[in-house]
Amino acid sequence: MLKGFKEFIMRGNVIDLAVAVIIGNAFTAVVNSVANSLINPLIASFGGNREIGLAVKLIESNDKSVLDFGAVLTALINFLIIAAVVYFMIMMPVRKVLERRRRGEEPPPPEPTDVELLTEIRDLLRQQQTRGQAP
Repeated sequence: MLKGFKEFIMRGNVIDLAVAVIIGNAFTAVVNSVANSLINPLIASFGGNREIGLAVKLIESNDKSVLDFGAVLTALINFLIIAAVVYFMIMMPVRKVLERRRRGEEPPPPEPTDVELLTEIRDLLRQQQTRGQAP
């Protein structure tokens, strides 16, 4: 039972998913910061000189009766920003890779490094020397 769980956890896609969740969480904090520090003040400025910006208080004595259109607009802008980043940074590259695989046009293997080439040359020279010394 523990062996199966270990194999599940050590799969690459589970680790990738964990990294994606962490990065997504951090990115959400950045978007919220931009929204709260830049977008909300701009939206509130369209509401006039009132303290609540684009909000309407239905009952003057009840603070819970505020319809905050600015907060809804900000949430919508946050969603659009995150959706755009996910689409352009994740979905488009994945689609291109999948299309290449379907067409059989996977990118060529990477060129060997200098160290790999030198090691290969050394091994070939050793093989030639041992062949020349054998009777």
